[in-house]
Amino acid sequence: MTTRVGTATRTSGARQFLETMTGGPLTIGGYDRSIRDGEQMTLAELAGRLGVSRQNLCDIEHGRRSVSPARAAKWARVLGHSEAQFVRLALQDQISHAGLKLRVSVDAT
Repeated sequence: MTTRVGTATRTSGARQFLETMTGGPLTIGGYDRSIRDGEQMTLAELAGRLGVSRQNLCDIEHGRRSVSPARAAKWARVLGHSEAQFVRLALQDQISHAGLKLRVSVDAT
């Protein structure tokens, strides 16, 4: 997530912290896992809240499946988190899996 200050852009401290904890760039699966761990939920509990199977969520957390931007926005609403952050991560995962060296930025309107 980026925060705009005047014309400068700086990386969110929370994102940096999570990337340090996960050992690499933040993914939607890693973000979901961080939320799950922070709320002390099992994989099955979070999957139930999100309306997906436990196996599907496990595959997402391990980078074996992707999440559409629409589903990412729905998950953000269900979990009470930023839609822009979830959608950005879903899009970034798709870009990264395609082998493109691009960074996604999403601004809420």
